[in-house]
Amino acid sequence: MDIATLPAADGADTFCEGARLLPVHGVRGGEAYAVQDWVAEEVPVALEFNGISHAVMLATPLDLEDFALGFSLSEGILDHAHELYAVETGESELGITVRLQVSSAAFARLKQRRRTIAGRTGCGLCGTESLAHVSRELPVLADPAGPLERQAIARAMLQVQSLQTLQQATGAVHAAAWCSADGEVQWLREDVGRHNALDKLIGALANNDVDASAGFIAVTSRASFEMVQKTAMAGVPLLAAVSAPTSFAVATAERARLTLVGFARKDDLAVYSHPGRLAAAGYGAH
Repeated sequence: MDIATLPAADGADTFCEGARLLPVHGVRGGEAYAVQDWVAEEVPVALEFNGISHAVMLATPLDLEDFALGFSLSEGILDHAHELYAVETGESELGITVRLQVSSAAFARLKQRRRTIAGRTGCGLCGTESLAHVSRELPVLADPAGPLERQAIARAMLQVQSLQTLQQATGAVHAAAWCSADGEVQWLREDVGRHNALDKLIGALANNDVDASAGFIAVTSRASFEMVQKTAMAGVPLLAAVSAPTSFAVATAERARLTLVGFARKDDLAVYSHPGRLAAAGYGAH
């Protein structure tokens, strides 16, 4: 969501987009209960490029045009958003199909990669045909105009938590948010898959001509290799995650000159690569 158009929370009791109201039975505090509760939607979403099926992901059926564009950019299928000519979605009993019309150059890149993905909840590596397709060439990120304050990350993570309307209703989704350099959340997307949430965010930034390099991304998940790779592909110089990174993620961040922050909780954080982008933190630059 664009934070300027965030819906009021009052309607959460009567309608929650991206979730279904289902009967739930359980025991709490030794007492049995039966209630109607919101459960996050998870459906197969197929991405077709110029009529050719390329990927099937399990995703929350929200912001699918952003998802299609963000996935195409972060996976290197599109070099620029203007290479995407049209997006159409269609539903069937089996799931949702998103049909993209892309430029001939982009379609040629797609065919050259010969990559077919069958993803579990945003797992973007399942089905990769060779090890050479896993780690690809990444842009080397330039430093922003000035160093980021540590407090900006703490401010952003606090805002992300309060703005996760679907997570508050269901307890089952991740969020990815783009934040200004002073830590104000400007754009946020949610999904059952952490990679999907990030792709949706990247697509929203591209669709709205946001200078992604002017801020940073905050996520409510661990920082896996693909989260770092997608952030670098979007041109964002810092990724802050509420949980830990992996060693492959740290190595990828070092290679792309991306500042990788983990365990970003309240005023605490751990910096795993290029700490020089954070001001007044007592870190030395790599």
